[in-house]
Amino acid sequence: MNRLKAKYNEEIVPSLKEEFKYKNIMEVPRLEKIVVNMGVGDGAANSKFLEAAVADLEAITGQKAVVTKAKKAIAGFKIRAGQGIGCKVTLRGENMYNFLDKLVSITLPRVRDFRGISPKAFDGKGNYTLGLNEQLIFSEIVYDNVVKVRGMDIVFVTTAKTNEEGLALLKGFGMPFKK
Repeated sequence: MNRLKAKYNEEIVPSLKEEFKYKNIMEVPRLEKIVVNMGVGDGAANSKFLEAAVADLEAITGQKAVVTKAKKAIAGFKIRAGQGIGCKVTLRGENMYNFLDKLVSITLPRVRDFRGISPKAFDGKGNYTLGLNEQLIFSEIVYDNVVKVRGMDIVFVTTAKTNEEGLALLKGFGMPFKK
């Protein structure tokens, strides 16, 4: 069993149950999935950028990435409908906990001048989005093989009903929020 999953069952569930006065253990919010998304705007001009982004995302998450395609044509951006414009990975179960553990304990502390992540990026329903400026902070990425430095969004989807519940859940997992 993963270290964070055990921590969730043994520490986080009882503390959240007490803090929010849940009567049933099934009311306690849990992490449903983590979606890692990378937009590749210039993938329209050169497919090599899109292939490099997919390879980076697969190296970071350890799971196969899916290419996201444009729904409609946008002439101003030279994009046709059905053209690959990004990639994403949806992590659940064991892979999700492994990625979260790696993110909290290894990757985020490597960020230069890191003072914590903003607690304001919740969507109103307990889900949190973290934006990263570059993929180089992940230890799996070799700097010499990077075609282009690009950012990514990491979305933590929870079963929490409010932002406060979602914040308490992610703090329990060790997410370094600003004070």
